[in-house]
Order: sequence, then structure tokens, then C-alpha cells
Amino acid sequence: MQKKIRVLIGKPGLDGHDRGVKIVAAALRDAGIEVIYTGLHQTCESIVEAAIQEDVDIIGLSILSGAHMTIFPKIINLLKQKEAEDIIVIGGGIIPEEDIKKLNEMGVKKLFTPGTSTKEIIKYVKSIVQKT
Repeated sequence: MQKKIRVLIGKPGLDGHDRGVKIVAAALRDAGIEVIYTGLHQTCESIVEAAIQEDVDIIGLSILSGAHMTIFPKIINLLKQKEAEDIIVIGGGIIPEEDIKKLNEMGVKKLFTPGTSTKEIIKYVKSIVQKT
């Protein structure tokens, strides 16, 4: 029997826009992926702790506040400190192309920008977990 994929969805910081992330979470669930949604206004520390406790494969962050160059590196560093680098970090939001490249170099595996279909996100999540 194949292991069920587990994804933690987080909304870090002060960003209060959660409509899109709830649509993504529902689509992942409908595709048979187990989703843990931590809710709005989470700290990086609480997201990493929950991810470790829930034994997730992926942390997916939704950031629309412009704080992506602070939040993603902090999550990556916290995972390293907790010896949990096997947890894949992906995300979505309004992120300029030059920042996407920098974040990928830091260890963020994939960033989805506005307009990405839920089918594309599901396909990526399934493919990246199968590779690990």
C-alpha cells in the first residue's frame, strides 16, 4: 500500500487573505492528499513544529504580504535546525520572478504564482513526493 501524502498548509505572518489557500487545501484533499491547515497568522516556528509533529512530507506556504524573502528562508533554516530538511518546502503567492530564483537556490522547491491551476499543484505535489 502506498503511503498517503501529507501536506501542511500555512499562512505565516500578518497576511489575512485565505480564500486561495483554502481552495488549494480543498483541491489537495479531493485528490486524496492529507492536508493539515494551520490557519491564519502563524509564526514560522509554529508552522515548523506542526509539520514535524504531523510528520508531513511537504510544507506549503501561502504568502501574499510581500514577506516571502523573510519567511521562506526562516522556515528553511528552522527545518535545518530541527534536522527536518527532508520536509519539502513549496509555496504560492505574489512573488517576483527574481525572488523565485533566489528562493529556489535557498531550498524552496517550487513556487506557484497567481493563476496556477489546482490540477498543476496536485500534479507537482504527487510527483515530488514520489521522487523522495
